[in-house]
Amino acid sequence: MPNPEHQTRILQTIAAIPHGKLCTYGKIAELAGLPRHARLVGATLKNLPAGSKIPWHRVINSQGRSSFPEGSDAFNKQQQRLEAEGVILSGGKYNLRHYLWTP
Repeated sequence: MPNPEHQTRILQTIAAIPHGKLCTYGKIAELAGLPRHARLVGATLKNLPAGSKIPWHRVINSQGRSSFPEGSDAFNKQQQRLEAEGVILSGGKYNLRHYLWTP
């Protein structure tokens, strides 16, 4: 069972990602004070309640890719939300040099 305090810190960090920016699972864990817990970030996002306002779509893997299978509904929804924020997918990847959030 995940620690509720850890989940809260992860969600607060994700909520702080600005419009038009991205962050990786590992960087979120680090910023939340939980280095090396990238999988916990993924587990926390996987269990978001329906209708959550947390900007889950701004979280990608360290290779600059979506963690959803390409062409899946979740992949397409993430891509659409990011494109609406001006974040462009190119060659199956997002340019972390350009879009990575570094608070």
